[in-house]
Amino acid sequence: MKISNGVEQKSKKIVKIGNKLIGDEQPTFITAEIGINHNGDIDIAKKLIDMAVFAGCDAVKFQKRTIELVYTPEELARPRENPFGPTNGDLKKGLEFGEKEYQEIDRYCKEKGIIWFASPWDMKSVDFLEKFDVPCYKIASACLTDDELVKQIKSKGKPIILSTGMSTIEQIKHVVNVLGEENLILLHCTSTYPSKLEELNLNVVPWLRKTFNYPIGYSGHGIGVVGSVIAVTLGACVVERHITLDRAMWGSDQAASLEPNGLNRAVRDIRNLPKCLGDGQKRVYESEKPILEKLRKVK
Repeated sequence: MKISNGVEQKSKKIVKIGNKLIGDEQPTFITAEIGINHNGDIDIAKKLIDMAVFAGCDAVKFQKRTIELVYTPEELARPRENPFGPTNGDLKKGLEFGEKEYQEIDRYCKEKGIIWFASPWDMKSVDFLEKFDVPCYKIASACLTDDELVKQIKSKGKPIILSTGMSTIEQIKHVVNVLGEENLILLHCTSTYPSKLEELNLNVVPWLRKTFNYPIGYSGHGIGVVGSVIAVTLGACVVERHITLDRAMWGSDQAASLEPNGLNRAVRDIRNLPKCLGDGQKRVYESEKPILEKLRKVK
């Protein structure tokens, strides 16, 4: 794929997730991040899955936490008014799906023909997700420096998608060294919700392509679809975006998410990009010739 600076930069490795090939010259792998935007309601989760299927996404992603392992007792006891109770612990537990909900997610995604996976935030959650034989794992930016968790995920032998938000170059190189050479996808990311335009820093995508021999993608938290589309023109072969039924819904991630119309536009524009970019060879098209005859005085 040609990058904006005109230099040919190709990631040689190809990663397979489910029946999808991910890498250069492959269709962009688009993941709709449901995360916790289901607000603890399986019916909302299913509506978000439907939204992703309708838009033409390749996968949906959730987050899985063992609450008592991820958060300290002090953090869980902290006062925080929310729909589930008066404490932060009530909120975290209310947003967490258990085995019953994930069984339904697994069944529903298979029925709808869409891949699903999740980002585990602790080692117990990795073992939980293994029950469903997920096709890959996502390592969240917040977990990038947790070598113990990273090694546990690696031990499962599945493809890994790694977000690099709020991480230094040294930290990224370290975790890449831990994960090794195979079945790895790196995502450029800015971990603010929503991200400011001036902090998207999309030119990191071609830098990652030059620095690492892996498929490179983009996990976007900005407003609108333009950042995701630009990232693909810069060489991202994976795009991840949070989705919501309504950005005005209650929840910390809703404002940084795409509503149905936004997701439809993002997928449409990304899918049309190869047509728009063309092959880079300047030519006079047949469709131009009648205009040429009509308007050009000197031929």
